[in-house]
Amino acid sequence: METKVTSKRMESIRRQCGFLNGIDVAAVGTRGGLSLGWREGLNLTLKSFSNSHIDVEVENEDELDIWRFTGFYGVPVENERKESWKLLRALKRENNKPWLIT
Repeated sequence: METKVTSKRMESIRRQCGFLNGIDVAAVGTRGGLSLGWREGLNLTLKSFSNSHIDVEVENEDELDIWRFTGFYGVPVENERKESWKLLRALKRENNKPWLIT
């Protein structure tokens, strides 16, 4: 999720929503930061992050399956969108598991 609040404030919001775990990418200038929260019972492994994505592998403690999740914020400026597509292609090359991008 994109956010314009500080990492400390985002952690407080996540905990109020019941997500005890989280990863934050700080805002850069006027661009918002990113935050990913998850519940107990999931094991996440951070694969990569930038100011426009958080990429993790997800393992449910009750199941053997591991899958990939990418929280992605595409560049809204049309002439900069090539960089967004370039990032997605690079992430795809690193992935051989079921993959959800939001």
